[in-house]
Amino acid sequence: MLQISKTTRAAGAKDLLVILDDPGHLRSLDLERNDRQYLLEQLKDDALVATCDISGRLVMVHQAGQGSASHALERARQAGNAMVQKLIAAKREEAQVVSLQDDPPRTLALVEGAVLGAYSFNRHKTGLPPRTLKKLSLLANEVKPGDLQELQAVFAAVCSARDLVNEPVSHLSASQLGSEAEKLGKANGFKVKVLNEKQITAEGMGGLLAVNQGSIDPPAFIIMEWKPANAVNKKPVLLVGKGMVYDTGGLSLKPTPNSMDSMKCDMAGAAAVIGAISAAAKCKLPVHVVALAPAADNRPGGKAFAPGDVLTMHSGLTVENLNSDAEGRLILADALSYGERHDAETVFTVATLTGAAMRAIGTYGTVTMGTAPEEQFGLLHDAAEHTFERVARMPFWEEYGEELKSDIADLKNMGSALAGQITAGKFLPRFTTKPLIHLDIAGPAFLDKRDHYRPKGGTGVGVRLLFEFLKRRAAAK
Repeated sequence: MLQISKTTRAAGAKDLLVILDDPGHLRSLDLERNDRQYLLEQLKDDALVATCDISGRLVMVHQAGQGSASHALERARQAGNAMVQKLIAAKREEAQVVSLQDDPPRTLALVEGAVLGAYSFNRHKTGLPPRTLKKLSLLANEVKPGDLQELQAVFAAVCSARDLVNEPVSHLSASQLGSEAEKLGKANGFKVKVLNEKQITAEGMGGLLAVNQGSIDPPAFIIMEWKPANAVNKKPVLLVGKGMVYDTGGLSLKPTPNSMDSMKCDMAGAAAVIGAISAAAKCKLPVHVVALAPAADNRPGGKAFAPGDVLTMHSGLTVENLNSDAEGRLILADALSYGERHDAETVFTVATLTGAAMRAIGTYGTVTMGTAPEEQFGLLHDAAEHTFERVARMPFWEEYGEELKSDIADLKNMGSALAGQITAGKFLPRFTTKPLIHLDIAGPAFLDKRDHYRPKGGTGVGVRLLFEFLKRRAAAK
């Protein structure tokens, strides 16, 4: 990960990434008049980044935009990414960020875009890694050291989540996902316990066990907790992430072509909650957080659960399986039921749950819905606007629940062909009595092409959003 350090001294020989709000502030940089004028001409045309190559030294300038705070911050992130891509193309290893304005969030947003944009996943490539940007020094009086440390903790959590999502199932089984969570727990100071198949069986998690029946690898159930002594909440915030390390669709095999190529990403919900609790613990947020990640591998093996099967869930409810590719809601249901013992104030489910969510809003945001009070959805919306991990709220009318009634069991795991993202979400409240916010991240979790600082492949979506929610929950007291 690209390293950031704060400095109080300008480095005249280094490439510069500059953020300013007034083009006149360019005079404070040691530039020749012609070079300064060249940058000013670009800024007049509202360029995201104005660039001047001065005998091989890159000076890149972003003028902080007007309009809503959310879009101004996002534009700064995009500028940071664009600057870093130029540095990487030029094979630079170090550069300096200089702020000529006094708005800390905008400065930090530019740094955020730079670091997240510099991410790459190349651990399986042989030979020497390519030269890439390694260090950025930050000259910004308005940024406090604590703010930068917090940002670095979030960077690390997002990159860890991206690594987990990008890792193929050949290197990340359900048990291995549990081991990675344990490593992050030791590194960041939160507790981790991983239940094995025998313990999962003893708990009666019929959904998780059924989904994993066709796999040669055992399932895992990951329990994480960050409980600081100064927590502002008497009851924890519960995060539940779908951990399907690979999903063929089981006996309801996914159609080809290309429908299974990216299914290593079906544990992006688990990666998000692991990343979020990692960042919360690293930053010592005064919020009690519990995170659960049921992990499995949905395959059409000899013992695979079949359409028509009736499953007895952890809660005792029975579910008629009408589609083995609607497996995510089954493992989340067991986790929600298990989570009842924590008596949470708010429960989040995070999952690449439905293709319907992606068809509804594309890759530009996360579908959300649930039973939580408006206050909690308001906190989430504010966090989403700040991080630009935007959310689109769906209706949650009772009629959608009617579609899940079964003739032979308590409910079935599929509704009609319409509004699939909502009927999938509607399945979940049957397994918890707590206020629920469901996040369907199927669209933005894994991209086919780069979107500014969101790389092709795993994006780590949900980590920044959930961390910002928890941070705002801490401030709300």
